[in-house]
Amino acid sequence: MKKTGDKKTVRQEILLKRDAILGNIRKEKDAAIRQQIIRLPEFTDAKKILFYASFRSEVSTMKMIKISLDSGKRVALPKVDKENKKLKLYEIKNMNELVQCYMGILEPSVSEERLTALDDIDLIFIPGAAFDVSGSRLGYGSGFYDKLLSEIKDKIPVIAPAYEEQIVDNIPSEPHDIKVDKIVTETRIIECGC
Repeated sequence: MKKTGDKKTVRQEILLKRDAILGNIRKEKDAAIRQQIIRLPEFTDAKKILFYASFRSEVSTMKMIKISLDSGKRVALPKVDKENKKLKLYEIKNMNELVQCYMGILEPSVSEERLTALDDIDLIFIPGAAFDVSGSRLGYGSGFYDKLLSEIKDKIPVIAPAYEEQIVDNIPSEPHDIKVDKIVTETRIIECGC
């Protein structure tokens, strides 16, 4: 773990560390994280899950999405609404409904009929650059997820899959920053805010 400075510097340092994880090591870490996640009661009990489509060196979510779909869970993914600077959630039925969109990130390519309300979600998986054990999250600077999570009315568990390289001592946070409930790494499950 490392002492943290300003958000931009921390983001750059941690993303460099995350990018440096070798492919074969990354696959092992992804598999370990996935195994821990699919055993979580929040996951086994969830009927409708909001995933993110992993991008660049993020913890891979693609197999978790497929496992969820194959086991009969309903799955939603975000799509960037550039005009309103927010995320819209859409349910997908299979992996073929994802296409590269905003910044090359896979997003649902489905009709508006599949638009999903945040309150219909049972479990949220959220990406991030860095996290601390209290659940503070450092995103990528766009604020899309903070805006989305600020709209939660009833409690929905928010879980961050992350590599150990992404865990820092302290994330500088602001009042509008939303904390995660759990962080799942390749070696542990961090219960935040306990």
